[in-house]
Amino acid sequence: MTVFQAVVLGLVQGLAEFLPISSSAHLVLTPWIFGWPDPGLAFDVALHVGTLVAVLWYFRAEWVRLTRSALAVVRHRRADTEDTRRFLYLVVATVPAAIAGFLLEDIAETTFRSPRLLAVTLMVMGVLLWAADRFAPRHRPLGTMRWRDAVLIGLAQVAALVPGVSRSGSTMTAGRALQFDRQGAAVFSFLMSMPVTAAAALLKVPDLIRAEGITAPLVAGIVSAGISSWLAIAVLLRYVARHSFGVFALYRVALGAVILVLLASRG
Repeated sequence: MTVFQAVVLGLVQGLAEFLPISSSAHLVLTPWIFGWPDPGLAFDVALHVGTLVAVLWYFRAEWVRLTRSALAVVRHRRADTEDTRRFLYLVVATVPAAIAGFLLEDIAETTFRSPRLLAVTLMVMGVLLWAADRFAPRHRPLGTMRWRDAVLIGLAQVAALVPGVSRSGSTMTAGRALQFDRQGAAVFSFLMSMPVTAAAALLKVPDLIRAEGITAPLVAGIVSAGISSWLAIAVLLRYVARHSFGVFALYRVALGAVILVLLASRG
């Protein structure tokens, strides 16, 4: 892989990770469309280091509050605050994806990286995202979250193991279906990305470094992913304050259709 290809994949990863359009699908499709070698799941996960840094930095004030709340829970102090509850909800929402990721790791590396499957999941989730955003009321602020909401959004994150579903897309769709406003659904989705991404990076990145070392393409990809991730978070939060998720749903359906046409043309 060249540095240029790594930078492109990093930009794709960063932009698509936090927009509800599936970064995993785009990381599979980009090499497939341009005829580049598939870097594999380990490289894809390594790019998530950049997105992890971006979400930690963008929400740094929120993470400081959540960390203090976590320490209060560990010390058995009574801390029945919104930050404490949000920390516990994030823990609960992370568990289903952590278990599923461990059990389905081998399938995620092979069967799930199929362009035909990506096309279908992109379109199906696009329709679901549009329906949830169009028909669900949007009056609930994030502060009204309860245990049931955290569990359901966590279960929705499991579906993102299939490329094309999109982690942010599935969790935002679940959040909107539970009647959270768009910004609240997006913020909780972004915060949820941290523990799952960190765990995946700890598992995969050391193996990649042992096998290939810290190469220029790897560093370039991670840096470009971090920069584009920060931009994606900033843009999306401002966008959904006034607009719907409809444009992302339309993009998903259109991209899925293009993939099916390319598959048909290639025989």
